[in-house]
Amino acid sequence: MNLEDKLARVGITGTLYKLYLTAISLGGASVAEIAARAGLARTTAHDALAKLEEEGLVKFVDEGRRRFVVARDPSILLERLEARRQMLDEVMPVLRSMYHHESGQPNVRFHPGPEGIRAALWDTLAGEETVLRATLSMRELMAEPGLDEIGGYLAERARRGIWLRVIRSQERDIIPIWPSSREEKRELRYAPSQYTLAMTSFVYGNKVCMISSARESYGLIIDSAEFAVFQAAMFDAMWSMSTPTHPEP
Repeated sequence: MNLEDKLARVGITGTLYKLYLTAISLGGASVAEIAARAGLARTTAHDALAKLEEEGLVKFVDEGRRRFVVARDPSILLERLEARRQMLDEVMPVLRSMYHHESGQPNVRFHPGPEGIRAALWDTLAGEETVLRATLSMRELMAEPGLDEIGGYLAERARRGIWLRVIRSQERDIIPIWPSSREEKRELRYAPSQYTLAMTSFVYGNKVCMISSARESYGLIIDSAEFAVFQAAMFDAMWSMSTPTHPEP
């Protein structure tokens, strides 16, 4: 595979390829000079060079009354590819979720480590749900992702107008925080004493999110309509057995 074929793989092909290599070889030259060297009409070259500028591969430099085109360091190609990879990493979970939803297949995403726990936690706010069903293990959450992260998450949830219907175990509550609150859109109930909730979970839309302890350190998201319906039914059964708490005035 030659250089032209390789650059074509990253979108630099045809006229763009000719002008980019010409700009590199000349170092700095006018649009007319680059067009002549590449064997292209000046207007065609100008439009294509403007495209290369948008891609960050060349820049226009004004010196007095003259305008020059200067090729940027080719390492910009690596930065360009890395930026696209990061963008795809961000949108891939959404695209995969749409794909599996339309094909009727469940989608399971495993997120290891502290960053994975945070990613799974914030995913619960990514949909259009107005109510989250959750079981929270306070002792584990205080260790990972920690009070600051959880506090920011809860504030953002309330800001978006999403209600949190949450069940906790009193024995896992280390400090008395995050009670029922109309202002913070949170309704808290305590599970029966014979049930210890030592893991955090959320049911939202077609998804179920589970967050482990800091010792095992992972977040798990299961995108499955059937599993979400099942987990929601299990939550509602536990909710009916749990003890309500009075909201803050």
